[in-house]
Amino acid sequence: MATLSLTQFLTLDGVHQAPGGPDEDRSGGFEHGGWSVPFGDEDFLRRVEEIFARPTAFLLGRRTYEIFAGYWPHHDDPADPVATKLNALPKYVATTTLDSADWAHTTLLRGDAVQEVTALKERLDGEIQIHGSGGLARTLLAHDLIDTLHLHVFPVVLGTGRQFFGEGDLPTAFRLTRSAVTSTGVALHTYERAGRPEYGSYA
Repeated sequence: MATLSLTQFLTLDGVHQAPGGPDEDRSGGFEHGGWSVPFGDEDFLRRVEEIFARPTAFLLGRRTYEIFAGYWPHHDDPADPVATKLNALPKYVATTTLDSADWAHTTLLRGDAVQEVTALKERLDGEIQIHGSGGLARTLLAHDLIDTLHLHVFPVVLGTGRQFFGEGDLPTAFRLTRSAVTSTGVALHTYERAGRPEYGSYA
């Protein structure tokens, strides 16, 4: 059985929309795309390479798939560990709107996302990775299907844009297993799912 990890870029105010470029996702009138780029130092790139060294497959939401498919098939440098893995490994896309996918090794999961991902975890081995795909990730978190969170928190507040965590999320406890800070101030946190929160009182 496979484990499922999520890598998510977040601002200090929880925004995950369009970290990689101005035109990545302008939905809702978002004008701050590319906010993560100025912080991409060697520490951060090294961490990204570590994460991409491990997957056996990828799981993506439709929006993230379209962004990735528009870029990575045209960047196939064998020395680039991100491009190598994304282009060569199986990719599964949870979607109700796509009819076809041209990127090699892509399979569309057109049924109920929770059922499809549950079955995917059961039949695969190793580590399935989600990158971005905020809507899909929140759905899977609500059903305890994501085992590991890699939250990369950037030292910037935008005040607008889609936020990752929000009202109605399933109360879930996590255990911090790794933490580091890059030279540009990006906090790199890894959490493992640890059941439900516990409560107490300081009184």
